[in-house]
Amino acid sequence: MGTKAKLAFGIVAGLAVAVLGGWIWGALGRSDLARELQAAELRGELLGARAAALDARVAIYSVNFGEASAHLENARGLLGFAETRLVELGRDDEVRQVQTALASLGEAQRLAGKLDQDANSRAGEAAKTIADVLDAAARR
Repeated sequence: MGTKAKLAFGIVAGLAVAVLGGWIWGALGRSDLARELQAAELRGELLGARAAALDARVAIYSVNFGEASAHLENARGLLGFAETRLVELGRDDEVRQVQTALASLGEAQRLAGKLDQDANSRAGEAAKTIADVLDAAARR
């Protein structure tokens, strides 16, 4: 093999190593960024669901059951997104807590439909459970 061929092979091999190294380095940074984005989106969904549950409590206290029902439905939707994200992340303990909160929100909505003030306590239980999930997520 001639010296020019060896030189060309060395340059091509060096470029291939540089491209591969850059791709790996970029992929590592991207996964960290993606993980942080997913954690931020999860936190946003949980905070939104908790705020909606607390808004429902205020509406129930004000004897506005229609508005309370809308807030509870919003909380259930946001919590459903959070549950899906937690399942994808493999965080089974938090998934169970979110499912408990979803059940409390469903019961609160059912009670609100019957104009029952006990919906307030169910919404409060859900908000407390969501706060516990937020605390667990913050410790990670």
